[in-house]
Amino acid sequence: MRILFAGTPDVAIPSLDALVASDHEVVAVLTRPDARSGRGRTTHRSELGARADALGIPVLTPRGLRDDAVLDELRALDLDACAVVAYGGLIPPAALAIPRHGWINLHFSLLPRWRGAAPVQHAIAAGDPVTGVTTFLIEEGLDTGPTYRLVESPLGATETSGDVLTRLAVSGAPVLRETMDDLAAGRAIATPQRGEGVTKAPRISVGDAQVDFSRAAAEVDRLIRSVTPDPGAWCVVDGGRVKVGPVTVAADQVDSDAPLLAAGELRVTKRAVYVGTADHPVLLDNLQPQGKKMMAAADYARGARLASGTLVRRTDDEDRS
Repeated sequence: MRILFAGTPDVAIPSLDALVASDHEVVAVLTRPDARSGRGRTTHRSELGARADALGIPVLTPRGLRDDAVLDELRALDLDACAVVAYGGLIPPAALAIPRHGWINLHFSLLPRWRGAAPVQHAIAAGDPVTGVTTFLIEEGLDTGPTYRLVESPLGATETSGDVLTRLAVSGAPVLRETMDDLAAGRAIATPQRGEGVTKAPRISVGDAQVDFSRAAAEVDRLIRSVTPDPGAWCVVDGGRVKVGPVTVAADQVDSDAPLLAAGELRVTKRAVYVGTADHPVLLDNLQPQGKKMMAAADYARGARLASGTLVRRTDDEDRS
């Protein structure tokens, strides 16, 4: 089949590579426009666009897919199907109608659970024991289209969203390729999604990544892992914003240095930093103050001269004081 591949971040690369190595022809890559980033605000290609450049595949970077000239360009490609992995842009009805077999998305959840932009993050935060990948036909609704293949994958107790996305990007690539094989052979079966069990997974904002240590330790642990590495969990310590790396629930340890603490209260020792939650303290691993690199929590505490009893605050707590 003649395939247009649409995607933007690096999690789309394994699927592009799998289709390039298949019997299908990837005639072009559609990705988000080049963006400025870094201190010098240099213009950079998306990760997928850069990979397509290296493979010698033409790259399309329109700002949207509603323009008639863009639609004509897609029609001229004579497409059998479009494969989508984390494209990040709206695909309007006029574009959806162009390829003969439609736009097929590789989604990182078991639909209809976690429809939306951040399925892995929400699955971890909710404490789901399993996740997986789904290939489905894109329609106008948000991730509502009929499914082709669903493959389960367990969620590890210490995995971050970065860990899981990297893993699913690799394991999902052959699932997308097999779906394209099925479409080409005329054996693909589109199954309507269940009406029950629908959950939403909206994009995670920086505000959503703020840690509330008044919650139970298990919730704190899951929230931090769900937003690691992006956008990164954070809290306010001694008046400054600090990024927080994954933690260990201290109740799981036999450690005399892990006493009961009030929610948000720090206990600082020579080798460790604990913070209280609604039930059990958590052991902080790495912290990153603004403008500096991530470092061991004990090293940060020494440099900042933090004392036991210091309170980790939420920004709204400070605003009310």
